Amino acid sequence: MGVQYCDFKDVDIDEVDAVVVGSGFAGSVMARELAERGGKRVLVIEKRPHIGGNMYDELDEAGILVHRYGPHIFHTNDKRAFDYVRRFTEWRDYQHEVLADWYGTYMPVPFNKNSMEIAFGEEKAAHLTQKLIDTFGDERKVTITELRAQNDPELAEIADFIYKNVFLYYTQKQWGLTPEEVDPSVTARVPVFVSRDNRYFQDAYQGMPLHGYTPLFERMLDHEGIQVCLNTEAESVFDLEFESDDEDAPLSAINMKERPFTGPIIYTGPLDELFLSRFGRLPYRSLDFVYETHDTEHVLPCGTVNFTVTEDYTRITEFKYLTGQTADKTTIMKEYSHSYDDPKTQTPYYAILSDENTAHYERYRALTSTLDNFHPLGRLAEYRYYNMDVIIGRALALADELVG
Repeated sequence: MGVQYCDFKDVDIDEVDAVVVGSGFAGSVMARELAERGGKRVLVIEKRPHIGGNMYDELDEAGILVHRYGPHIFHTNDKRAFDYVRRFTEWRDYQHEVLADWYGTYMPVPFNKNSMEIAFGEEKAAHLTQKLIDTFGDERKVTITELRAQNDPELAEIADFIYKNVFLYYTQKQWGLTPEEVDPSVTARVPVFVSRDNRYFQDAYQGMPLHGYTPLFERMLDHEGIQVCLNTEAESVFDLEFESDDEDAPLSAINMKERPFTGPIIYTGPLDELFLSRFGRLPYRSLDFVYETHDTEHVLPCGTVNFTVTEDYTRITEFKYLTGQTADKTTIMKEYSHSYDDPKTQTPYYAILSDENTAHYERYRALTSTLDNFHPLGRLAEYRYYNMDVIIGRALALADELVG
């Protein structure tokens, strides 16, 4: 059958039981579950010209499958989430590795026993590694805070090296911070992995959709009870009705085509944009991507290289490692982080979490508190950072709640 695309002006609201805003994992899982398990007629509203949210991928001009909104590697310990996505496509085993470019020398990230030998030389590394094992045990992830808490100058030396050469400059670029502004709580979580396991993730279930993410979403939304309106912004579809003229007055109804919509509304977009930023925009970091195609089989030694001490970009991804494609050419993508200033031309990727920004978000969230049928779900709608598997799990849990 394929995905049923529609134009919102042609939609009969009387034949819609539920509305989902956004077609990433949060929205697409909810649409499928409401239609399949709940028997509901679901309308999906997507402001982009394609489905799949930030997971959208496509073939570039060189025939290389590229991720248009940054690399997405699926990994999870949640068997239900993994089994769910496996319903809709075949998967290939893929264990992601990341290297740091340390002044032209490649070093595994997270920092581990192999990184230790590169940084300190084999003899000193053997001594430091044994000290780590004696203090914390083998095959452990130990944070910088734990290292410094030992009051041992050699363990502090490891912590300082990781901080200066793996963490600091990368974090400054990623978040637009000075060294003084880097939150100590973030620094505290930076680990050394007492292991020779070079994988970036150690989750039980890891892999990539064999034919790409876009076909996965096409199959997920391929259901007779789902119709999808692309190039449609929620703000143009919803007519918000408030309890009073007070700026902080909560919603009394969300109207569609001049009447209240009382079915479930699953909202996965930025909450401040729904309210036309009446309290000001929520702060995010955005990204720019620069693609390069090279007439060679590979440019990098692995899927991703982080530039932790040099360059303006944070990392380079080479997609053929992720997708398993074989080709004479290869496409790489350089990633630049910057402030989120213009919702019309930029994409919000990372919420900038702080007490002040959380309070800012909660002020928007309070506007929806009176509507039992309104469900914000996902990174943007909840102003949180979630991995893909967590979003799938949260969507399935909400579906359980709504349809039983």
